Amino acid sequence: MQFILEGLQKGFSLLVSGDAEVYSIVGLSLLVSVLATAVSVLIGVPLGGLIAIKKFPLKKLVISLVNTGMGLPPVVVGLLAMLLLSRNGPLGFLGWLYTPAGMILAQVIIATPVITGLSLSAMQSLDREFYRQMLTLGARQWQALWVCLKEVKLSILAAVIAGFGSVISEVGAVMMVGGNIRRQTRVLTTATVLETQMGNFDTAIALGLILLSLTFLINTALTFIQQQKAGAE
Repeated sequence: MQFILEGLQKGFSLLVSGDAEVYSIVGLSLLVSVLATAVSVLIGVPLGGLIAIKKFPLKKLVISLVNTGMGLPPVVVGLLAMLLLSRNGPLGFLGWLYTPAGMILAQVIIATPVITGLSLSAMQSLDREFYRQMLTLGARQWQALWVCLKEVKLSILAAVIAGFGSVISEVGAVMMVGGNIRRQTRVLTTATVLETQMGNFDTAIALGLILLSLTFLINTALTFIQQQKAGAE
């Protein structure tokens, strides 16, 4: 119990003391996860909406693939991203391996199926006749899709929360693609693993608590926005 209390104390002292390395780790964690979530939202929300409202061959198979993607093991994603970004890989020319950009790519692969699947489910809960009515009234397809997405915006926001949660706490993929390089690609999850392996449990606990606090604060803010909109309707 004593080392847990020491971890709590150390976590607080690391934050208030302005430790440069800790703030660098926290900043990179937020940068990577927020950007990955934003990219995933831009891809996943319209993609989920289109899959839901459009009729096309093998639609059920596509939905099954999206649902499977929601449970992708992070280490498999890390391996895939590493192969893509390796020197001989198809994206090797980008030079993103062991960089924050490569970590963002890996997290986009993780979060996009989650946001797509939940957006798809949200759109399927909407009466399909509503979309057709928009088209009948003269709206273009993208305008009708936008109106439909606005109708299920609370569920879409829940998808965003789930997508962010899936990447902020992820460790396998970012460690494989980023390499956990000090002051370059080290984030809160990989730093916590490293300190635990080195036996620095107080530091590991401190970093873990910082990660939990950040996740709680951001998800609380998103949930507050969601509930504010729910109350306004």
